[in-house]
Amino acid sequence: QLQLVGSGGGLVQPGGSLRLSCAASGFTLDVYTIGWFRQAPGKEREGVSCINSRGSSTIYANSVKGRFTISRDNAKNTVYLQMNNLKPEDTAVYFCAASLRFEPILLTPEYYDFWGQGTQVTVSS
Repeated sequence: QLQLVGSGGGLVQPGGSLRLSCAASGFTLDVYTIGWFRQAPGKEREGVSCINSRGSSTIYANSVKGRFTISRDNAKNTVYLQMNNLKPEDTAVYFCAASLRFEPILLTPEYYDFWGQGTQVTVSS
């Protein structure tokens, strides 16, 4: 069974950091573009960042540029989202998703073929 498993969420104070992980179970991630999305209560799902299969191309939402960094370790079958200088408006459930579609990579939900379960990130003092 193909599964993406997102982890690393939690409660952090404003200005703090978290690192989310997206691990694959039952398949290897190295041919997939991986995206991170988030959804806050009452809001639509929003693209946060994505990275192509080789790790050579990335996209970031304007709201997280300079604060978040996406990376991948194909040897560990894992993609990471390092989140620094977190703000209360970053509070959301974060999802990772995988796509086998051709490049250019996109940060829209329709580009992705399957999704992991969410991990909650709460930024609050």
